[in-house]
Amino acid sequence: MSKPTEANLIDAKHVLRYLKGTIEQRLRFRKSESTVKLIGFCDSDWRGDVCDRRSISGYGFQLLDEGPLVSWRSRKQPTVALSTCGSEYMALTDAVQEAKFLKQLWVDLNIVQVNYSVLVNGDNQGAINLAKNPLYHKRSKHIDVKYHFIRSEVRTGSIVLAYIPTDENVADIFTKPVSK
Repeated sequence: MSKPTEANLIDAKHVLRYLKGTIEQRLRFRKSESTVKLIGFCDSDWRGDVCDRRSISGYGFQLLDEGPLVSWRSRKQPTVALSTCGSEYMALTDAVQEAKFLKQLWVDLNIVQVNYSVLVNGDNQGAINLAKNPLYHKRSKHIDVKYHFIRSEVRTGSIVLAYIPTDENVADIFTKPVSK
């Protein structure tokens, strides 16, 4: 930083106090007997933002069935979705992109051998069916081509899409506003 401010100094002191207070703490990684498998969850809230009516997408990935999330994201979609299905389809696309990235990351780092299809769970059957069926759909022709790459991932088998009820969807929390 070429021009540090008083606020920067306060922040730096805060970090140093934290490091001093936690110097004896460690992260310990143990080999797990559980099968490591990448599992994803995604969700969106259609027209969630009251100002511009863009939806909020969210996803989360875990390496074990009951394990913690290793990757997650919540963001406003770049365009207004014309339907719940369209909004959920955009969320599925974000999740599939992250699944591809994580799968390749595990391979590159030699963490786990990823020779299986990544399961991505979503709570909208219309979006899942749209991704699995590459035929022309009159009601979905407005969905941008950039979101249809998900179909090739399903076709090659690198991604498996599955329905999960909303109340079991881990990613549901990423689409809810934080209370003030």
